[in-house]
Amino acid sequence: MRQPHETVANYYSEKLRRHGTAPRGADWSSTASQFLRFAQLVKICDFGVPFSLNDFGCGYGALLSYFADRHASSAIAYRGIDIAPDMIEAARHCWKQTPRAEFVVGAECGSKADYSVASGVFNVRLGWPVAAWEAYVQSILSDLHRSSRIGFSVNFMSPLNDPASGENLYRVRPDRWAGFCSGELGCKVERISGYGLPEFTLLVRIG
Repeated sequence: MRQPHETVANYYSEKLRRHGTAPRGADWSSTASQFLRFAQLVKICDFGVPFSLNDFGCGYGALLSYFADRHASSAIAYRGIDIAPDMIEAARHCWKQTPRAEFVVGAECGSKADYSVASGVFNVRLGWPVAAWEAYVQSILSDLHRSSRIGFSVNFMSPLNDPASGENLYRVRPDRWAGFCSGELGCKVERISGYGLPEFTLLVRIG
């Protein structure tokens, strides 16, 4: 039986083949929107000290471009993980000259870091029933929790007024997963919204 991560891997591999290592190749509209999302997600991090980071669903490694632009002097041991082998191959090619960066194929983080981030990995449901998709979301959140020493961050698309729009997209209210991270995982959760995109970000601090 196929699993959600197999469907997602095929979807993003096709995006990469069509658009290459550019925002549309990771199903984003622009570099500006990518960077705006990254700015919210990395609020979990303390850039005043060296740290390690898992970037789950890293695609071709666009977060490294953000770090080079906004945090060039920070000491970050970066590990990118993606379920699509084509994405990891592209990332390794793009960043082969970048020290302290590695990329691996995987459906889980596979290694513990100070922080973990996941941008956009829950958005594209691709016809999976909501219950099955939410089981997939729960498994990833649980893995991010296990794989992070200090905290992790994720983003979700917000609901629209028209319930019929975006039937292949997963939209949810913040309480659904903020409640899971606080109640089931025992973490402190901060919600961020109102940054100009129809979505929200959860900053989840452990301990």
